[in-house]
Amino acid sequence: MNDELIARVGAWMAADPDEGDRATIQALLDAGDDEEIHRRFDEPLRFGTAGLRGPEMAGPAGMNRCTVRRATQGVVAWLAEIGVDAGAGVVVGRDARRGSESFNDEVVAVLLGAGVVVHEMPRPLPTPLTAYCVGALSAAAGIMITASHNPPADNGYKLYGPDGSQIVPPHDEIVERHASAATAPALGDRSSPLHHVVSEELLEGYREHMLARFAVASSDLSLAYTPLHGVGGEEMSRLLSRAGFSNVALVEDQMRPDPTFPGLPFPNPEEPGVLDAGIARAEMSGATLLLANDPDADRLGAAVRTAEGAWRVLRGDEIGWLLGSVALAEAQDDDVVATTIVSSSMLEKMAARAGVPYVTTLTGFKWITKAADGRRLAFGYEEALGYAVDPCVADKDGLSAALALARLAHDLARHGLTLLDRLDELETRYGVHAGAQLSLRVSAPGGRTVLGEVMARVRATPPATLGGVALSEVIDLERGYNGLAPTEGLLWRLGGAGRVVVRPSGTEPKLKAYIEIVGEPSSDDIGAQRQRASALLEAVRADLATLLALD
Repeated sequence: MNDELIARVGAWMAADPDEGDRATIQALLDAGDDEEIHRRFDEPLRFGTAGLRGPEMAGPAGMNRCTVRRATQGVVAWLAEIGVDAGAGVVVGRDARRGSESFNDEVVAVLLGAGVVVHEMPRPLPTPLTAYCVGALSAAAGIMITASHNPPADNGYKLYGPDGSQIVPPHDEIVERHASAATAPALGDRSSPLHHVVSEELLEGYREHMLARFAVASSDLSLAYTPLHGVGGEEMSRLLSRAGFSNVALVEDQMRPDPTFPGLPFPNPEEPGVLDAGIARAEMSGATLLLANDPDADRLGAAVRTAEGAWRVLRGDEIGWLLGSVALAEAQDDDVVATTIVSSSMLEKMAARAGVPYVTTLTGFKWITKAADGRRLAFGYEEALGYAVDPCVADKDGLSAALALARLAHDLARHGLTLLDRLDELETRYGVHAGAQLSLRVSAPGGRTVLGEVMARVRATPPATLGGVALSEVIDLERGYNGLAPTEGLLWRLGGAGRVVVRPSGTEPKLKAYIEIVGEPSSDDIGAQRQRASALLEAVRADLATLLALD
């Protein structure tokens, strides 16, 4: 271990307020575990547009009290630099992950010590409620302690700006610059007159707004629901009941927050098998629709019972088409809809037919919520199960999206139809749009280096064909594309057959490839159309797996 690293470790330990974390680092030093010291110090977490997210552990590469203190000092300095009056207050929320309460306490103490007004959420609550409160209070910023759908060992720190949405460049760079230069902060406590607890009346304002939009008088629809051991259980089950859905079967074993997420190594509704317990509960209760939130309830997964009695998990894009079809039917003159460059292209076609302005954004909800540019974002979504169905929350919201999908299922059922019937209708009208993903997960140390090497290789030598279809266009997104800001990623078009986007994840250490195969509208049997698209999709996927060295 060189002198420079020894100095960095010493400086970190001197600033670390956590006795246990200091002891962990000292034990590594005493044991001469250079490899582990390098893992914790060589690649520190850096504040990005997704804030911070990583494993809870001692050292600058992990989420810990010292990391959170520095990040919060960075936020205070950022507000001062951009000229936002901190007197408007910062909303502070947390989920129920391991470490969330402790990190929440650090955020509150640093803000109060810096003379910043704090609006603290009264208990662990869904991320969308923090986002709502930022807007409802006209706050200077919002901070949410959450790692959303990441593995159980992770935690994170999410930052909302004065507009109520997640920050975008260069704001992340400003926060990081100040955080990296942070020294020992002054700390305040909750006895300060600057400290306020967010009232139940304010939270009730969110509920009443969403119920006014999506409640039904009474519904016979049979539902099942799971929060996947996250913080959405109590809030969502009460919302469904108040919205008129009295026939709701809860996945009782998953209703209480549990930071270990038993049985769910990846508590993400997108992951295979994660909805199995929910589907089993739905099957037992006779439900026709399963709704699932991720651990901080900003995402929505769903599964539906088919006419044959089997269960089909809906893709994120399919939920987006369903919710988008309602938003477009109800759109007003100044409305806009938006989705990302890696999401399905169908929403653009739906919007064109409805005469509603449409925007394609970069990946991430921070871009979607800014797409309206002064107009009203009637609907926005990303294929990773994120949906914005009402502009009073300037972020993805799995609670309101669940209400909206339940309302649509109810309205269709009144006419003898199902969500699957609506999907058949949409793909008959706009063509089959088949989609899939591939992921290459890496781990530190050197994980980001591995991702960079893979990206450099495929950028330098893109394939000539995928699935037997020639690439018609190769686009390096780092050079910008169709007015979008430069971003790391590659877009390969397969003529009229579809496209592939390859990019590193912004929130997890993995490389992701997004495939979409598109068919022309046809009078052929929709099942046969889907089979043809699926065959090409699998061929493209197999070629990508080889190209990216995926299993």
